[in-house]
Amino acid sequence: MSRSASTGINGPASVEALTRNAAAVLPAGALEEKLELGRPLRVKLGIDPTAPDIHLGFAVVLRKLRAFQDAGHQAVLIVGDYTARIGDPSGRSEERPVLAGDVLDANARLFAQQAYKIIDPERTEVRFNGEWLGALSYEKIVELARTVTVARLLERDDFHGRFERHEPISLSELLYPVMQAYDSIAIEADVELGGNDQYWNLLTGRDVMEAYGLEPQVVLTMPLLVGTDGKEKMSKSKGNYIGIDDPPEEQFGKLMSIPDDVLGDYWRLCLDEEPPAAAEPMEAKLELARRVVSLYHDEAAAGRAEAHFTRVVREHRAPEEVPEVPLPRQDPVHLPALLVEHFDGISSTSEARRLIQQGGVRVDEEIIRELDVPRDRLAGTLVQAGKRRFMRFSRG
Repeated sequence: MSRSASTGINGPASVEALTRNAAAVLPAGALEEKLELGRPLRVKLGIDPTAPDIHLGFAVVLRKLRAFQDAGHQAVLIVGDYTARIGDPSGRSEERPVLAGDVLDANARLFAQQAYKIIDPERTEVRFNGEWLGALSYEKIVELARTVTVARLLERDDFHGRFERHEPISLSELLYPVMQAYDSIAIEADVELGGNDQYWNLLTGRDVMEAYGLEPQVVLTMPLLVGTDGKEKMSKSKGNYIGIDDPPEEQFGKLMSIPDDVLGDYWRLCLDEEPPAAAEPMEAKLELARRVVSLYHDEAAAGRAEAHFTRVVREHRAPEEVPEVPLPRQDPVHLPALLVEHFDGISSTSEARRLIQQGGVRVDEEIIRELDVPRDRLAGTLVQAGKRRFMRFSRG
């Protein structure tokens, strides 16, 4: 999106652009009323610094935030350094682990650095919610807690399910949506954005703002982008994600692996466009991959990534450049350990053994099923693990 693009801060064209592809905009007509105020709106987006890498799923809501910026509004990025010590229970069947403060701070810095690939830093106000939540006295926390009932909190699917199954729910988890709602009071939010899984939390923000005598925020949620498996929402923990900082070849390859039936969602949520009507799924997928890699890298990188994909995946040839690694001195060489050491994505020797036994490892294009291989057999060879991972062993 061009940083110079602007549609003004009111008018029907702005409303259409701001609500395109949204899952929900509540209450009806409230956004139009806010826009009629004729001033830049304060548009809030909270981030959880427990997972610093931004993937295409979270980029969906960041791109919506950018649309508000391009329409002349003020983005307020809330880094949940304080609420992260509680852990967002949304969609969880158990309490989240709590990370150390220095880890959260480092994650927040990395997140902001990546987010600026999408949003405009000059129109972004970054705030840490420890600034106001850490200053609340016990009396103020009790006052805040009175604004929402336990019965209302237990209406949430995740809390309700755990309650019905007699599974533990800590008081800190019940407080999370209330504390997040207080962020909207602290920064006087006009609009709050989030994924569709944040719907309940964002509505709680409206209730709490009203209890404090403030004009409630407009809630705008975006659909959740499914991951490369085509089933579950994109998540690094599920291994089905495409990071915006992933290398171009990796981004391209992952995009080419998505199921055909989610192509439309990827075009709409990653590019704000409809897929080419007359294109075959393969061509539509290739164009999607070109466009997304160009967006987060550049056109030259997209061209190189496509050439790499064509050579390695479609033509089953080794890439033009293959990293060379030294062979260990022991003889024979335990191949699973070597694969874990040098190949990203192979995380354990048991995983490496399965790949070998299933015929997924080749040495100079020949399938190898041995786990312990004579050193001379590997010296100077090209090793392929799976479809896209290659390395060459030195002769030394």
